[in-house]
Amino acid sequence: MTDAEAPEIKGWCPGAHRPMMAADGLVVRVRPPLGVLAPAQARGLADLAEAFGTGFVELTSRANLQLRGVSDHAAVLAGLAGLALLDDDPDFEARRNVILDPFRHAQDVDLAAALIEGLRAPEFARLPGKFGFVIDTGPERQLAGISGDIRLEASDAGMILRADGQGLGLPVACDMAATAALDLARWFLASGGVGPDGRGRLKLHIASTPLPARFCGTLPPVPAAPTVRPGANDTLTLVAAAFGRLAARDLRALSQQARALYMTPWRMIAVDGPVPPLGPDAITDPADPRLGVSACTGAPGCPQATVETRALAASLAPLAPGGLHVSGCAKGCAHPGAQALTLVGREGRFDLVRDGAPWDKPALSGLAPQTLAEVIRR
Repeated sequence: MTDAEAPEIKGWCPGAHRPMMAADGLVVRVRPPLGVLAPAQARGLADLAEAFGTGFVELTSRANLQLRGVSDHAAVLAGLAGLALLDDDPDFEARRNVILDPFRHAQDVDLAAALIEGLRAPEFARLPGKFGFVIDTGPERQLAGISGDIRLEASDAGMILRADGQGLGLPVACDMAATAALDLARWFLASGGVGPDGRGRLKLHIASTPLPARFCGTLPPVPAAPTVRPGANDTLTLVAAAFGRLAARDLRALSQQARALYMTPWRMIAVDGPVPPLGPDAITDPADPRLGVSACTGAPGCPQATVETRALAASLAPLAPGGLHVSGCAKGCAHPGAQALTLVGREGRFDLVRDGAPWDKPALSGLAPQTLAEVIRR
């Protein structure tokens, strides 16, 4: 790929105050406080999506929601403020990146609240927009596969603080866990973890800058939990969104009898209450083949994509049980990593990468969309 062909990488995520312009309008990201929506908030968000957006909400891999195609940003901000879904401080909103296990435990909410309150301090204003925290303190790690720079997890001996990329964690008392996580973030900032472009991730930083001994632990985290699937799970029912997109009417329907709606980083919503009949974008069947497929917005919604993605992904899903990623360009927004099969849009056609990421060397290039089913069957 030449520099001229390379997609533009923004290096930041949209927010509510700072939306991102796409080909179909503004993208406004909503970060529900502590990762939970009250039923009235869910209904209000559905109303905003229908009145000022595409009529859909998107579920992100950071347990947030997005409105696309927003035509009136001021009206959406006013609506979010009325729903108590808007931070007054735009800078603080951008760094409030804390993911909780939706099957949360008693201490998780208190931990998250303390961590978020600590992040209000001006000293954390330089944290990169993609820098995040994970709170995953259950007997099994539900969020083991979710990206997070600083992790608070359980071990057989209690709670641990673990830097991303480190196999072992440091034991911490529950009432000091948030303080310890913030101290690690301070070290990241003070030791040059943020580059001149404002980007930086802890795992990459400690590959070249050794982690101080005070953050190095000896305790392994508890084992990872099995992959979460849609349907009934313990006390919650999970509803997946096909390729991360859920019709606003389905979000409204989920809120009708629910006590709460918990956001997850699996592009699912965990509902505390009964689930009514929903539209085709909502998935409650754990065997649905679309669950093994990732697809980004694609054309015409994304200005960097030259191919349609979601309808194609739906048609190919039954043919790729080992996993498939349909990416409108080489950025790989929907699945920034390796997959068994990856289709990458380029000038209206597709390149095919086997067991790799969108930016890896393709096995086949210049494939017409109508030939892809046959190619995948081979």
